Amino acid sequence: MNGEGKSSLGNVLEWQFGLPVLILTISGLGILSIYSASQNLSSNFSWAPLYLKQITWVVIGGLVFLFMSAYDYHRLLQYSYVLYVISLFLLVVVFFDGRSTRGAQRWLAIGSFSFQPSEVAKVTLVMMLARYFSTWPSSPGVLYRLIIPTVLMFPGFLLILLQPDLGTAITYLFVFLAVILLVGPWTRSLTIGFFSILMVLPFLWKWLWTPLRAYQKERILAFLDPTLDPMGQGYQALQSKIAIGSGQLSGQGLYGATQSQLQFLPDGYTDFAFAVFAEQWGFLGVVFLLFLYYLLFMMIIGIGERAKDLFGVVLVIGITAMLGFCLLVNISMTVGLLPIVGIPLPLMSYGGTTLIMTFAVLGVLLNIKRRRFFS
Repeated sequence: MNGEGKSSLGNVLEWQFGLPVLILTISGLGILSIYSASQNLSSNFSWAPLYLKQITWVVIGGLVFLFMSAYDYHRLLQYSYVLYVISLFLLVVVFFDGRSTRGAQRWLAIGSFSFQPSEVAKVTLVMMLARYFSTWPSSPGVLYRLIIPTVLMFPGFLLILLQPDLGTAITYLFVFLAVILLVGPWTRSLTIGFFSILMVLPFLWKWLWTPLRAYQKERILAFLDPTLDPMGQGYQALQSKIAIGSGQLSGQGLYGATQSQLQFLPDGYTDFAFAVFAEQWGFLGVVFLLFLYYLLFMMIIGIGERAKDLFGVVLVIGITAMLGFCLLVNISMTVGLLPIVGIPLPLMSYGGTTLIMTFAVLGVLLNIKRRRFFS
């Protein structure tokens, strides 16, 4: 009896302090990378250098993390649909009053602060799906298990795709598919659906290729062969590989990473945060970083295995899919395994909205773990 109590207390302390320390460690490494990559850019930004802004987002994110870890996640069940509708409304507002950068209209401005509604929509999608499947846990048939959730998901996916924000749209769709596939027995239906898609894909290629913007088509072609346009669309892919390779075993350090510091690698503090880190700390640093991410996802999976209700389980599935997909795609595109899309590296890439929402969902995960012991 006492041993069980001590074991439970030990688990609580481990998750109460271990998870925040792990999150702050990864975020701290991200701040160092941003500091190195943006040293020559600091004077171009308004009120502070980028690394100080990122520290500000980490502090705000930490406060959000503490709030979400203490706020009973079951109350989210009541507001899931409302929050999802609000996020869709914000996505619509982006088209009329959004801020445009590099041909994409993705941000809403409130005074001097701007945020991406699409990052909020990813989180509210997970909440909406968690409520839906916890409300209809045993409803049979394709209608309740696939068609209705797809109808609920599709407006957000379309609005994000039209901004255009291909990277976030793909993440949004992947999160939806991950939840759909993992909630309920789908083996036979999935097999039939998968092979059906493979059979019709060649006939849909023109329909899929035509709506893409010119720069998106160029990115795909540059992915297949970056040397076709080494000073254009293939430039970032080539420079990213050069940066990673120049890190060698132990890296070039904070002040010796020339690819990022001399701006040969554009956007090194956002989409190419992994390449910057690899140049700074080399192979050994990359192994250490991947080990930290491994520990983070092992903790998340452990929470999912012990969640006491279906709402919590689906939340964990959706959050794991969202963070895991971003991690996998970001690293893969920097090393040339996938086309370059605008998907940030969790907890490391510069950006207030993405970082704060990541802290928020990780706070929800800690909340799910705490409720396991105290309720």
